[in-house]
Amino acid sequence: MSDFTTEILRDYDRRFVWHPFTQMRDWEAEEQIVITRGEGAWLIDSDGKRYLDGVAAIWTNVHGHCRREINDAIKVQVDRLEHSTLLGLASEQPAILAKRLIDIAPEGLSRVFYSDNGSTAMEIAIKMAFQYWIHKGKPEKNRFISFRNAYHGDTIGAVSVGGIDLFHEVFRPLLFPTIQAPSPYCYRCELSTERCSDRCDRQCLAKLEEILQLHAHEAAAVVIEPLLQGAGGMIVQPQGFLRRVRELCDQHGVLLIADEVAVGFGRTGTMFASQQEGVTPDIMALSKGITAGYLPLAATVTTEEVYAAFLGEYRELKTFFHGHTFTGNPIACAAAIASLDLFDSDSLLESLALKIEYLRERAQAMLQLPHVGDVRHCGMVAGIELVRDKDSREPYHWEERVGVNVCMEARKHGLFLRPLGNVIVVFPPLASSLDELRFLMDGIEKSIVAVTA
Repeated sequence: MSDFTTEILRDYDRRFVWHPFTQMRDWEAEEQIVITRGEGAWLIDSDGKRYLDGVAAIWTNVHGHCRREINDAIKVQVDRLEHSTLLGLASEQPAILAKRLIDIAPEGLSRVFYSDNGSTAMEIAIKMAFQYWIHKGKPEKNRFISFRNAYHGDTIGAVSVGGIDLFHEVFRPLLFPTIQAPSPYCYRCELSTERCSDRCDRQCLAKLEEILQLHAHEAAAVVIEPLLQGAGGMIVQPQGFLRRVRELCDQHGVLLIADEVAVGFGRTGTMFASQQEGVTPDIMALSKGITAGYLPLAATVTTEEVYAAFLGEYRELKTFFHGHTFTGNPIACAAAIASLDLFDSDSLLESLALKIEYLRERAQAMLQLPHVGDVRHCGMVAGIELVRDKDSREPYHWEERVGVNVCMEARKHGLFLRPLGNVIVVFPPLASSLDELRFLMDGIEKSIVAVTA
């Protein structure tokens, strides 16, 4: 137990901590929850109150908080080796984890490059694709095609291929230019005045094909979040969208970079989202769930074709000159290996079907509420978009903080949630029980009604 009272902890936080994606003036004016413990799907604050973790510690938690098997693996590794560099040395845990990752990755991926978070995994993917084409004798292929509403991290390269003005516009002078394709945001289609449906003619894909016809000669890669755009508002792509993007990349000789940072490790119902449509990307970025939410670790996984382009004589300078101090940290790798073991011992992927169906049914039922305009669902993820007017799809104004207010109301019902503007995000730990999912969805529904009524 901590010797610090809740008030002291709040004071220290208010005076010394700068929180991410947070307007600190508002933060300092409010009484904040201080989390000190976790058990399964639950967070416990400094006063002993429990909150179901509805966002899985910002999309990272897989097996629940403080899972004994992962705790024990970390303790064993700490007593053996805390860290050893991969610059000039091989290391036990990173080697074992790399083999395990390749065993479960989409067929054809064969090499693992470690880093420490999703943004750096994407930064590596971008640099890797850029340098690949130089080694292939096509240095003119140095531009990237990405999607509007995309989010790939907060480092400069990752921001450059992002597409959310709210997060990215202020940094525009620092960024390299990219080519943006339309987002498959069917509820607010930018290419049609009507709401798209599953029967739409996929104008967004036709536009991407047009972009590739014009720019394939200078394009290094298409960058995509497979199946759903997370931070853009849990925007779920139409079935077959990813498969067609892969086909277009093959047709035009462009690499495909899949950002699986948020959707990897079971989140969509398969180990990796790309596997749902039988797609193997040329480069795949992983983080978040890789250690089940325990420790910072990331991996950029690629094919033998990409890897081989970097092989050569020392004097040729084909080396991939990129690295991180804590690349392949053995404690983080030990946690990741223990997590993969739990996927097997708990039959976690096999257990998801009933929970995914329950989440889908409950999310769809939210459409009956007068201010729920759209519901988007994919695996163990849902996004509930709130609107002022359902017929016109008029959104609530940003400054009304409707999404924030719903999440604050949810705390009264024992939930911790974090919105994306007017979208209520549902992203529980994969190991959550059906009873816990029922508790989560009941609380969300009550909170939406209380705020929007």
